[in-house]
Amino acid sequence: MLQYQASVFQDSFRHKGMRRALVRQVAQKGITSASVLQAIENVPRHFFLEAAFLEQAYEDKAFPIGEGQTISQPYTVAFQSQLLQVQKGHKVLEVGTGSGYQAAVLVQLGAKVFSIEYNRTIYLKTKALFTQLHYSIDVFYGDGTLGLPAYAPFDRILVTAGAPAVPEALVQQLSPGGILVIPVGDHKKQRMLRITRLSEVKIHEETFDWFSFVPLLSGRLEIILIY
Repeated sequence: MLQYQASVFQDSFRHKGMRRALVRQVAQKGITSASVLQAIENVPRHFFLEAAFLEQAYEDKAFPIGEGQTISQPYTVAFQSQLLQVQKGHKVLEVGTGSGYQAAVLVQLGAKVFSIEYNRTIYLKTKALFTQLHYSIDVFYGDGTLGLPAYAPFDRILVTAGAPAVPEALVQQLSPGGILVIPVGDHKKQRMLRITRLSEVKIHEETFDWFSFVPLLSGRLEIILIY
């Protein structure tokens, strides 16, 4: 279990009760993974939101975190996490650190998390938060569409922003049998994809529901589409 500085971050019985209610709501929407539901219950989402949103922290909604970014709604976090099929000890790359909430859920699932954030202000803020919360997460500032080749391969890769296409670099950084979960579409809505790397040259792609994410930012002029 993660340790928190009680003097700074308070997780009351009321917060825990609201999380249990949130878990029931998420389960009713179709999340069946017991480990994912337990992770949602274990992570205090209000730690990752501004004080102004404290009362709304356990609503199943996205909220702004500044710099034009949002913290994803809990159902979306649970849906992506369930698709990812994380097992304890998996090496996971998260593209789009954002508030840090999704990374915290991945840690609760037993993953060793590497996370990369494109926005420097959010990167610095969330990196400091991870330190305060004693999260063992390696956080990087940079272009997530390029992945982290120096730390590859990864058992799992999760993209938490809407991409116009699948970055080839991310697929290439998957271990054989590895899974990439990524929302792909335009700036309004994206289709959730799960890509499994079957071998060095073969992948299997599955298509799931529609979602709406903030855009995946990149310093490159184009992102190569994997067919």
